[in-house]
Amino acid sequence: MSDAAVRVDNLGKRYRIGSRRQAGQLMLREVISNLGRAPFTRLAAVTRRLWADRASHQGFPSVEPNHIWALRHVSFEVARGQIVGIIGPNGAGKSTLLKILSRITEPTEGRAELHGRVGSLLEVGTGFHPELTGRENAYLSGALLGMRKSEIDRKLAEILAFAEIERFADTAVKHYSSGMYVRLAFAVAAHLEPEILIVDEVLAVGDVNFQRKCLNKMEDVRQHGRTILFVSHNMAAVTRLCQRAILVADGVVQKDGSAAEVASAYLLSSLRTTGERTWLSSEDAPGDAVVRLRSVRVRDEEGKTIENVDIRRRLGLEMVYEVLEPGHGLSCHMSLSNESGVCLFGTSDLDPRWRDPRPVGRFTSTAWIPGNFLAEGAVVVSAAVGSSKPFRAHVLVRDAVAFHVTDPQEGDSARGDWDGDLPGLVRPLLPWTTTFNSVVAPAPPR
Repeated sequence: MSDAAVRVDNLGKRYRIGSRRQAGQLMLREVISNLGRAPFTRLAAVTRRLWADRASHQGFPSVEPNHIWALRHVSFEVARGQIVGIIGPNGAGKSTLLKILSRITEPTEGRAELHGRVGSLLEVGTGFHPELTGRENAYLSGALLGMRKSEIDRKLAEILAFAEIERFADTAVKHYSSGMYVRLAFAVAAHLEPEILIVDEVLAVGDVNFQRKCLNKMEDVRQHGRTILFVSHNMAAVTRLCQRAILVADGVVQKDGSAAEVASAYLLSSLRTTGERTWLSSEDAPGDAVVRLRSVRVRDEEGKTIENVDIRRRLGLEMVYEVLEPGHGLSCHMSLSNESGVCLFGTSDLDPRWRDPRPVGRFTSTAWIPGNFLAEGAVVVSAAVGSSKPFRAHVLVRDAVAFHVTDPQEGDSARGDWDGDLPGLVRPLLPWTTTFNSVVAPAPPR
């Protein structure tokens, strides 16, 4: 027997665009008009088929002017007990994929097999009847999962407590706020013991404390051997919760692998840069008649170029540049920003030897960043070379390279055992000292 909980084979979903009515819903005047042009319509249809056949034989894509493929040729398997993150830009097809897996939408082509009871948490408004109370919707959801009333009875108090809506359990959910709705929906989906849990980005609606509860609950679900598909734009949550991630873009699977590697590839592709930038020709390299920049890269201590950085490891930011004109004191500068463009810090080469005029030749300068200093997320590096007295910038390359910092959450980083969000642009692991005095001072008199 296969160990796959989810198997997707050549899945595709096509939508009709540009029409406010469903196919087949014609107005009377259109029916009458169509009767007159029916012969010509048949001829046009035959012509389109001939052109489509010719295009397919010649390797050209078929033309579908009124349709769009939200998904095409998507295939993957998910083993039982695995947490898989589904990531990608808006409009990539992630939600469409989850709707097909949740049996809300039928695929146009291919097939999806799910072996086990499925609990889904998609966008707000999916799955609950607005006129029913929270309690009644919990029973309805359980019944749809095939659970007996006695099973739901045992879970109901825990569901209502987790969702923090005990006072409103007998209120119609149409009167719930979006946060209350999502809390109840997640509590129902996670506590009714589905073999497969499908969670969309709706966790963004909840507050920070509830998001942490949800992440902890999903980890608990996984430890009980159940499977989770988790769609999120929070890459830190994906890399902490998931062992594996699938990158979906333009309706196709672009990368499938470890969560850290796939999240790094996604962030760096959105930033349109990588861990290394090289200019092979001196004429094309940025700079002027004094100095030219030949490469910038992110490297580890063994000299290997890296894009995915363990938060605990030291890394180097290396610049290779050519001095073309003697007589100038030069210094290298780097500026680091996060994916939102907020500057983390800048660093300069303060070696006093840079003040002396440099000879013509190739130089390599590396700034070393200690482990347990940067926070999780994408980091973008800008590089510059300048001279002083007077100051002059000879080279400036914005967003030259980028890398992604991940925390494996093994307890020895600045995160420790905390699995929630950690604020801050940097995350140093600072030394602490603790003293102990076994003599307890007497309590002061009242």
